[in-house]
Amino acid sequence: MAHVEHQDDEGAAASLQARQRRKIAQLEEKLEVLEAGRATKERQSNYYMAQGRAIRRVISLFDNVEDLVTENDRRYDLNDDEETTVDQDRLQVGYVALTHTLPWFHKKGTDMDYDEFVHMMKMLRQGADSARGDDTSKLKTLVSEWINREFKPDQPIDPDDKHSRGFNNDVCGGLLCPAEIDWNNPVVKAGIRNRSEGYIVTDMSFPTFLYDKYTANPDDLEEGLFKGKILLQGYKAVFTSPSSAKDIDGDGDGADVIRNNRSAKRSSAGVKVKKHVAQIIKMRKVTPRSIAYIACQVRFALSSVTSWRSVDGDFDYIQFWRTIVDFFEKPPGREAQRRVDKLLEWWTRKVFGSRYRDELSSTAKANMSVNALARQRAQRDDAAFDSP
Repeated sequence: MAHVEHQDDEGAAASLQARQRRKIAQLEEKLEVLEAGRATKERQSNYYMAQGRAIRRVISLFDNVEDLVTENDRRYDLNDDEETTVDQDRLQVGYVALTHTLPWFHKKGTDMDYDEFVHMMKMLRQGADSARGDDTSKLKTLVSEWINREFKPDQPIDPDDKHSRGFNNDVCGGLLCPAEIDWNNPVVKAGIRNRSEGYIVTDMSFPTFLYDKYTANPDDLEEGLFKGKILLQGYKAVFTSPSSAKDIDGDGDGADVIRNNRSAKRSSAGVKVKKHVAQIIKMRKVTPRSIAYIACQVRFALSSVTSWRSVDGDFDYIQFWRTIVDFFEKPPGREAQRRVDKLLEWWTRKVFGSRYRDELSSTAKANMSVNALARQRAQRDDAAFDSP
């Protein structure tokens, strides 16, 4: 009898151990699923953050993505004859730029549930703000180097000190000075520094650094606008590379930049070639909003303000950005549009070089000798076949 009870105890113990092993296996399986889900979500978050780095640079420096989405949604309910405001049109163009830069955004945003959408927006915003901060830090140093090299001030600008910049610095002050007045005039210089009436610097004036040779023509304020050397240097430093900003006199060598980074070739040491911002976001043309972004960044780098903000004294960066965007996107007529198109072509040539292959029309391609020869050979073959 005792032997039977002993066997029963052993059987019960074995059964308990088996159940415990199954439970442990189930818990381990659940843990693996949770860890896999966590890893997937982390990868997804990292992807959204990486994609979001383009938003401030080429879509909108200050508007939230949610605002762009809201305006696009609102447009579906508009009547055909209902008018829109300039601000609403600017948001809508921003949404178009968003879907062009992030082609997956519209479908993914439509298909996902609300919590996933909120998470995606949060990660995109983090990536956007992180990239803006990185560019601000980069240009803080580079702008000081460019000024010291070109202007050779008696007291070189410290790359780590913003307090030595702004209107208290002769070189920075001259570049920040409104284009319609002369910084070299002692009265003007004193008036700006003292913020005297008639010399208040606001976003209603284009800074001198935006102009070619840092000089504006008061009789034609569009002449040379957005061709400033330091503006172009800032653009190339952010979108191609800091080294490419050293040489801006000729056309940009964009063919090499794009070719080298298209496939992210590996060097002989097996190290992956780092992609530039323009390649990462598949950017082959300079856009109005990217110029406006760099203009704000360079203006901030020249100022004495130490931390990024949308308002610097009487200067509103939001309105400054909008003014530049509207200059390109809202020209008053066909002639103004033609000049804008020509200016953007100049920018694209300076940054990416002269590459028009992708823009050739079907007619132009058909008339080129390679295609023309193929067509002639086929015609001769057909004629020979048809002849008796």
